[in-house]
Amino acid sequence: MAVRSVQLMVDRGELQAWKTPGGHRRILRSSLDAWLSSRAGSTGAGSPAPAASDGRPLTLLLIEDSVHFQNLISLIVKRELPGAELHVAADGIAGLALAGRLEPDVLLIDILLPGIDGAALITSLRSHPQFARSRLIVVTALDEAQRAPYAFALEGVPVVHKTALVTELPALLAQAAAQPA
Repeated sequence: MAVRSVQLMVDRGELQAWKTPGGHRRILRSSLDAWLSSRAGSTGAGSPAPAASDGRPLTLLLIEDSVHFQNLISLIVKRELPGAELHVAADGIAGLALAGRLEPDVLLIDILLPGIDGAALITSLRSHPQFARSRLIVVTALDEAQRAPYAFALEGVPVVHKTALVTELPALLAQAAAQPA
């Protein structure tokens, strides 16, 4: 977990801590234990890993060119869907090829990608029957006005602005994992 994330958790009161004279936070062990216990209950720890309708592990494909956002989304997926298989492609062409090979249950696609943009990628995937069961989630740094030229591809697809990934993506992942294929 990033230092800033822990700092924010302390500021929100999720963890109890005190500051040293040097300004460093010291987290109470009991506070950390309580937080971990609450997370275990809310994320389904101890429950079976998410699975596709045919019983195999849930497969996700992230098509994102930013290593920073690849890492962040990977952490969110691991926390929210432990046991799911996450594959990553750094550009649209590699993503399209990997999607064809994996036929993932969930596709997380950035709009602005090198090679082929996310909107064209989504349009291409929707034209192939083998991807009819794949659930799509778009992640983007574009605001609503900037997304207007891509509206044809985004219709009916949940869109998460990259600044809201931590707050909005977990619920969308849970929803996508719960949907029958």
